Amino acid sequence: MSNISSNLKYLRKKKGHTQQQFADAMEIKRSLIGAYEEDRAEPKYDLLKKIAEYFDLTIDEFINESINDNWKPKPKSQGSNLRVLSISVDQHDNENIELVPVKASAGYLNGFSDPQYIQDLPKFQLPLPSLRQGTFRAFEIMGDSMLPIQPGSIIIGEYLDNWGDVKQGETYIVISKNEGVVYKRAGNKFKEHKELKLVSDNKVYDPYAIDADDILEIWKAKAYISTALPDPTPEPSIETLSSMMAQMQKSISQLNKN
Repeated sequence: MSNISSNLKYLRKKKGHTQQQFADAMEIKRSLIGAYEEDRAEPKYDLLKKIAEYFDLTIDEFINESINDNWKPKPKSQGSNLRVLSISVDQHDNENIELVPVKASAGYLNGFSDPQYIQDLPKFQLPLPSLRQGTFRAFEIMGDSMLPIQPGSIIIGEYLDNWGDVKQGETYIVISKNEGVVYKRAGNKFKEHKELKLVSDNKVYDPYAIDADDILEIWKAKAYISTALPDPTPEPSIETLSSMMAQMQKSISQLNKN
């Protein structure tokens, strides 16, 4: 259980703010501050971030530490991108692998830090040694940008707390405000406050970059589940053929210009 209610009340009073004054600073209604301090509601991610920054804390500290007169902040680590990470556990207190289906991916952008949203997702366990240490989540992917991995496959990713660990050429599930949930290959080593280049395995799709400020979570791909068995002679889809033709026309046009 988080310490949001008690921490908020303590920090607000330490600043010498009334509930109304703090609500004005956060640009929200005073009644919401009362609800948060009485543990009747919890702030959404954007507001949590704003509150934590106001008190010069990380979101992790604001949620998980018991902040009082005896509390001392931990030294800030370099290159660590702390985010609110909610998990669920089974009856033996083992972490589940939650599944984010395609139909739930839009809601995930708002609910990824909401414990109740995570609790309501489908969940499962896999008896694989490589999936015992760490926090894992599964995402259903659509589209043919990562062929030969088929649309509808489920990618199991390990939560990446330090984005500086992103390695060029490896595959990740990247959660961002504008792109949503995407499965791509990293085109560069991620550096704080820089762009991350995303590359499709299907070469008819051009690489593109997203800004660090747009990213919410990164999960390193560890395994995948697919109901589509390998086809020795796969027929290209209409979408793939159209993309290939468009790419060829683009290349011919570039050659003519040169």
